Amino acid sequence: MGFINQAKGNNAGKEAADAYNRGDSVFVWKAIEANKNSLTTGPMAGMAEQIQAIEASGWTLANFAVGEGKALGGERIALVMLFRRRA
Repeated sequence: MGFINQAKGNNAGKEAADAYNRGDSVFVWKAIEANKNSLTTGPMAGMAEQIQAIEASGWTLANFAVGEGKALGGERIALVMLFRRRA
């Protein structure tokens, strides 16, 4: 895992743990990835690390939505994920 993906995972885990410790019942997280070529399939760098870190804090991924857009640096993919507290 690269430095940037590790940092993204660490941040996701910290925010998720804070929400869990506050007693929140849902946690919503937006993850953005630079997309070099939207026509190919493959791993989404950093996404798995963020999901794993959030789930390690006591949450379960329940729903997600995907958006794609253009920015100055190229295309971006965004996942907006809804997590629920693990029972």
